[in-house]
Amino acid sequence: MDRGAGAGQDFVEDVLALVERIPSGRVMTYGAIAEWLGYGGPRQVGSVMARYGGAVPWHRVVAANGRVVPGHEREALRRLGAEGTPLRGEKVDMPRAAWHPDPATHPDPAPPEPARQRERG
Repeated sequence: MDRGAGAGQDFVEDVLALVERIPSGRVMTYGAIAEWLGYGGPRQVGSVMARYGGAVPWHRVVAANGRVVPGHEREALRRLGAEGTPLRGEKVDMPRAAWHPDPATHPDPAPPEPARQRERG
């Protein structure tokens, strides 16, 4: 899927659909979402989440270092804690909480190579 970073509404819909799939107690990073989709980047995912993320489990999208959504830290940590997400202080314990979707569920029959490698490990 080579759509480029400015794919508009398709990108918004793809980001939100993937975020809806993140299981309770698990998280994905902004970068992992873009990597899984095969286009866009962490900043574009963040922009989508800031504008449209209220209808999806927004608290399950975090920075690569486990930092939760700036400006909504209390609510994000409350929700994550209620779901049993592994935390380390005020950050998500990424080695224990990171979720990587099954490559078989990727909308593109050949997901990006890094996503396929990560699933095996």
